[in-house]
Amino acid sequence: QLQLVESGGGMVHPGGSLRLSCAASGLSLDYYAIGWFRQAPGKEREGVSCIRGSSGGTRYTDSVSGRFTVSGDSTKNLVYLQMNSLKPEDTAVYYCAAALVEGHSCSTSSTPYDYWGQGTQVTVSS
Repeated sequence: QLQLVESGGGMVHPGGSLRLSCAASGLSLDYYAIGWFRQAPGKEREGVSCIRGSSGGTRYTDSVSGRFTVSGDSTKNLVYLQMNSLKPEDTAVYYCAAALVEGHSCSTSSTPYDYWGQGTQVTVSS
């Protein structure tokens, strides 16, 4: 049974850092893309980043490019989202999701993703 579990959320001051983890079970990262999404209160879900496999292509939405880094560890079936220089507008529930894909790229659109985690809250506030 495929399952995704996020962890690492919390509250930080502006300018701080957090590292989110997505633990994937029931799948091999070699065949999947993992996407990170977020949803703030009253806003639509937004694609933040993705990675193809554990070391394949990555994508970032413009608002996080240069601040966030996605990476994967296929030996542990973990995908990380390192978030630096956090801003109040990064406050949201962050979700990871999995999509079975071919090729070497990934998408930050939610369309291809069939499996979702339960989410972890990130709050950036002074």
